[in-house]
Amino acid sequence: MSGPNPTLTKTFKAEAAVTKRRFVKPGAADGQVVQAAAVGDAIIGVSAEIDAAINERCDVHMAGLAEIEYGGTVARGDFLTSDATGRALAAAPGAGVNNNVGGRAMVSGVIGDIGTVLIAPGRIQG
Repeated sequence: MSGPNPTLTKTFKAEAAVTKRRFVKPGAADGQVVQAAAVGDAIIGVSAEIDAAINERCDVHMAGLAEIEYGGTVARGDFLTSDATGRALAAAPGAGVNNNVGGRAMVSGVIGDIGTVLIAPGRIQG
């Protein structure tokens, strides 16, 4: 599997520090982002390959393939959601429960691995 191939990358302002290769969500103000931190967060993309400090520019891959750090065991094809630090987890909502997702895993991996995600924000229900 080849590496990232983003087709849409947009620059935002980091409302708080954003670690590279993490799911991000909108910040409190227009044009700002923060790391996603829960399965209910409105994921909009994946932070690029460089960390962003508070108030710095933060590139966000919003379409295509991106590299992301896994926060647990992931299988190819899994829908991915966010852990408490923006790392990708396999979405596993219970019956009648919704999870926001940032895309689908293109490769299998475990916690700490850098995998590839096909960015496709949305919501799934168990």
